[in-house]
Amino acid sequence: MNTETIISAEKALNILKDGNELYLHAKIGCGNISQERRQITTEQGQHPYAVIVTCSDSRVIPEYIFSSGIGDLFVIRVAGNVIDSHQLGSIEYAADHLGIRLIVVLGHDCCGAVGAAIHHDPDGYIKFITDEIKLAIGNETDDYKACCMNVRRSVSRIESSLQIQHEEANGLKVIGALYRLETGKVEFFPANS
Repeated sequence: MNTETIISAEKALNILKDGNELYLHAKIGCGNISQERRQITTEQGQHPYAVIVTCSDSRVIPEYIFSSGIGDLFVIRVAGNVIDSHQLGSIEYAADHLGIRLIVVLGHDCCGAVGAAIHHDPDGYIKFITDEIKLAIGNETDDYKACCMNVRRSVSRIESSLQIQHEEANGLKVIGALYRLETGKVEFFPANS
């Protein structure tokens, strides 16, 4: 890991906020996806400034939401933005080997996985996801509140990782956020909320 390429959590968060502001008024994607950028990241490797753990929902596209291009974000997608060992392993890799100092759990309103946890008792593999969400939301039936509670649980699960606790001593931050489907606005949660 090249320590010269490490961006602080605060700077990374400001880049995300600025990118979201660009997105709110954009008609097309703003991130750098050029041939030159592909060449540079092929030759010099990736140096993303943030991990984004988000839902698999096709309306939630972190690279667009934050006006980012190739090599900017390390994105982990899973329905309901839940955390298990696979996601933790990916996050730990990004923090330890890529030097990323900011991890954002990005939920969204009107989440189908959260809705399934509130209103249904699904069978099959989706039950692993809805059971995890049910642990986060308990008996909550308000969609917005349940989505926020689910994000907070995922943040807590990440923060409980021993490797992440070690990285936090080196300036790593884990925060939650909620994406509003209709407006495109990202609401970042206050630290420790």
